[in-house]
Amino acid sequence: MGFRYRWAGSAAAAAMVSALLLCTQLLSAPPARAANPISALGPGFLWGVSTSGFQSEGHSPDSNWTRYIAGNPGYAPLRDSVDFYDRYASDIDSARGLGVKVFRVSVEWARLQPAPGVWDEGAFRHYDAVINKIQQDGMRPMITLDHWVYPGWEAARGGWNNPAMVGDWLANARRVVDRYAARNPLWVTVNEPVAYIGHEVGHGANPNDMLERLAQVHNGIYDYIHHVRPGAQVTSNLGYVAGSEAQVNGGFVDRVAGRLDYVGVDYYFAYDPARAALDTFTKAVGSSSSGIPGAAIWDLPVHTEGIYYALQYYSRRLPGKPLYVVENGLATNNNLPRGDGYSRGDHLRDTVYWLQRAKADGMNVIGYNYWSLTDNYEWGSYAPRFGLFAVDVESDPSLSRRPTDAVGAYRQLITGGGVAPNYLPTRAPALCVLVDPPNSCTSPVAAR
Repeated sequence: MGFRYRWAGSAAAAAMVSALLLCTQLLSAPPARAANPISALGPGFLWGVSTSGFQSEGHSPDSNWTRYIAGNPGYAPLRDSVDFYDRYASDIDSARGLGVKVFRVSVEWARLQPAPGVWDEGAFRHYDAVINKIQQDGMRPMITLDHWVYPGWEAARGGWNNPAMVGDWLANARRVVDRYAARNPLWVTVNEPVAYIGHEVGHGANPNDMLERLAQVHNGIYDYIHHVRPGAQVTSNLGYVAGSEAQVNGGFVDRVAGRLDYVGVDYYFAYDPARAALDTFTKAVGSSSSGIPGAAIWDLPVHTEGIYYALQYYSRRLPGKPLYVVENGLATNNNLPRGDGYSRGDHLRDTVYWLQRAKADGMNVIGYNYWSLTDNYEWGSYAPRFGLFAVDVESDPSLSRRPTDAVGAYRQLITGGGVAPNYLPTRAPALCVLVDPPNSCTSPVAAR
């Protein structure tokens, strides 16, 4: 009881300090600047959809993640996920029906190299067929080399704690590059590296070593890709963290900034003052857990204008680099409506409005991928839903794809190059301290 009492007082103090700082930012915020008129994003804009191998393919070979699931009774069984492995052709047809120009997939190392020194030509032929289908349907592949999954035999060797992981990773990635560079894909080296580290730390990884090694593999394969195809476009997509982006992703960006042909940004959630106050407290007491249950992913704050500030941040941090939103979407709890009443279609339209605002304000935004084409396995659970097409893995053996309201919305947006010039977001911008402070307070932007 004594610890809880002291915790309550300290947490209240941290929350009070955080609230005072936020009020100071709010009171000192300049007026929002007048909005430039928006226009269509243009015929060269890259509309796309994102998928992930392990999360959607099913029929999964031994990997770090099949082992994590087997060792954690709180994780939902993977089953065959949404079975993209067998249903890729019809799913790619669905993407074509939206009118998208880019289809993101990951080529899974655990399939390609089932044992040290053993390469599975059949697995390569499978990915040949997937990428052929993407191109036949008029889309450009975006290939992710590492979406948080590696072979089980690498996990047994220590994963990212093993210095030899860098050489093994590059050996696999070079084979993928040699196979597909002629297709001229967009390349993503490592998906959300800092979130990747966070997952792996929970399974024993050393965060500092892993950060260095992820930077090494990114830089190494970047150089190799450009050796094979000098005009290639390569990035690592960064999971943007509103209110603390520099602190969270800055170390990785510092290590790879010279080897990014475009900046891949993943944006989902706005700043949460309450969680920030608790983070302040837990850091102060040296605890990794506050004792208060974390918010479910579908309860985290969503303010679509935040994507504008994320793009603004990287337009300033890495000037001259094209900006591509590699992932963005809206989480729901299974098929239930969100507590805030936001529909997937309205969220998508509002988000695209802010992309158009960013473009109108001079940011070089070249593409946008919706996460994700279908619902999938969200790293331990099927409850969080992000799909344009809903799939009830745990209750529908047929794994039927059911369009959400966002399917029609996305098709219309792509056809029109965005929202109409007179469109107003369904939700007005929130107080700046709730979006992405301090940037959202020091240079606020209005919807009109």
